[in-house]
Amino acid sequence: MPTFPVDLLIKNAKVFNVYRRVFLEWDVAIKDGLFFYCGKETENLEPADVLDAQGRCLVPGLIDIHMHIESSMITPQAFAWALARDGVTTVVSEPHEMANVAGMAGVLAMMEHPVGQTADIFYAIPSSVPATALETSGGRIDVAETLELLRHPKVLCLGEVMNFHDTVSDKPTRTKRILGAIREQAPLKPVEGHCPRIMGLDLARMLYAGVDSDHCDQTRERIIARVEQGMFVEIQYKSLLPEVIEAVVEYGLHEHACLVTDDTMPDILLREGQLSRVLRTAVARGLPLETALYMATFTPARRMRLFDRGAIAPGRLADFVLLDDAPTFTVHSVYKGGRLIHSADQPLPEPAITPFPEHFYRSVAIPPLDRPDFAPPVDRPDGEAQCRLMLRCDTLTTVEESAVAVPVRSGFLEWEGRAALLACFERYGKNGNRAYGLVSGTGIKRGAMAATLSHDHHNLMVLGHTQEDMLLAANTVIQGQGGYAVVENGTVLAFAPLPIGGILSDAPLSRTAADLAAVRRAMECLGDTHVNPLMAFSVLGLAVSPSLKLTDMGLVRVKEGRIVDLVINDTAS
Repeated sequence: MPTFPVDLLIKNAKVFNVYRRVFLEWDVAIKDGLFFYCGKETENLEPADVLDAQGRCLVPGLIDIHMHIESSMITPQAFAWALARDGVTTVVSEPHEMANVAGMAGVLAMMEHPVGQTADIFYAIPSSVPATALETSGGRIDVAETLELLRHPKVLCLGEVMNFHDTVSDKPTRTKRILGAIREQAPLKPVEGHCPRIMGLDLARMLYAGVDSDHCDQTRERIIARVEQGMFVEIQYKSLLPEVIEAVVEYGLHEHACLVTDDTMPDILLREGQLSRVLRTAVARGLPLETALYMATFTPARRMRLFDRGAIAPGRLADFVLLDDAPTFTVHSVYKGGRLIHSADQPLPEPAITPFPEHFYRSVAIPPLDRPDFAPPVDRPDGEAQCRLMLRCDTLTTVEESAVAVPVRSGFLEWEGRAALLACFERYGKNGNRAYGLVSGTGIKRGAMAATLSHDHHNLMVLGHTQEDMLLAANTVIQGQGGYAVVENGTVLAFAPLPIGGILSDAPLSRTAADLAAVRRAMECLGDTHVNPLMAFSVLGLAVSPSLKLTDMGLVRVKEGRIVDLVINDTAS
């Protein structure tokens, strides 16, 4: 019998076979970065090295196909380090946050940032930059940019199509032009979608337009309806409800769904992990381990046409994880292309961060603000005005519309004591727009906070209960060229600098995580009870997420896709 030289032979492992969704007591051989053999017939193999797995579970490296590096507020380089620690060997990131700040230059800067050989970071083309016509952003992605990015070897798909009105319009909108270009130039590229609460005929209209996935909040009814209509579903942490997990198990939806992260806060990323956090939570809430692993490896690989990975089988990339405990995804060691990149005994050192181009550190073009900037003007006589109220809840990032009576004096709203004020200031130096809203429900109950990470336009957003605290929070962020600031009684309680485009830290993850954890603690000290307070604040300007949001152009009724006045007219809503 001939012998076969291999680089590494792993013995005594419990190998997860995705094709049968079972663990098998196999040996695994690796050659030239690929799996060469899986089974028990190893007598004719000549390994250069042998590893005794000592009964540990051997699973494919995790694959996250819907996420945004910018949501973790760190560079791709810092993010790749976090992935290696977490057993995630492939991600598909959509850089629409940086695209909204800096357009094509922002996308390319993300794609070209060095990440080493710890993970494969692929990209989705931002399809909604800006997300709507009702906001000012720093960049724009249209058909020409889309076609250029299609030629990039790191691009796998069209990123989430967010604007429902543009997508289903009878007019030749930018979204429809981009979708048309994809159909013509790359018809096999997946098209990611953003379909919050959309059902029935509206869901069919999105599918008909070519949008065939959704990663938004799911319920049992929504996930079943989507799969029944041929839509692929990406389940993130907040959708791991018992009813959703039951539907996946009952109807065998694992072939048509996968686990994703979408957004991961930096302190959670450091403390709890990335996709492993979603996987272990899904298992703890009733999803069978084998199904969860399948939905975090094989299903996402197929969705993105990554047929070279996602399974432990001959000819596939030798990206794998050895686990001390499979249900909790406790990582012992991580291998990329058959090479050890991280283990409990040999942890991957945290890298020094390579700077972005210099102009990314000068993106906040707002002069210092003054106290009158937080006095909303209204064209009303003295008295009282009925105003729209953005009503927040404790668990979701959606905002409902309500109303509140606010005194008017000398042409300005005297809002203090009636509700929190939300102000949005255009920060790219394009038009000087500013707009105001009133907020109640979950959120800070005193003091103020400000941030330039405000989805998706990333203008300066300021929320507060007094003009003085709002002024200090806003100017702290402006002076720092971006970040989050939390203030009470004239004192800055916490500041997390984000100087790269106003949305990314130039520090290692450990430092960024500590800064953002301090911001979260400060928000909680001021009474914020939301399960994800940073994200809940940052999406108050997301004009594609229900129901009432604020941009620099004004209050947006999302479903109608139009600006509405802060003060409610007597004759119309």
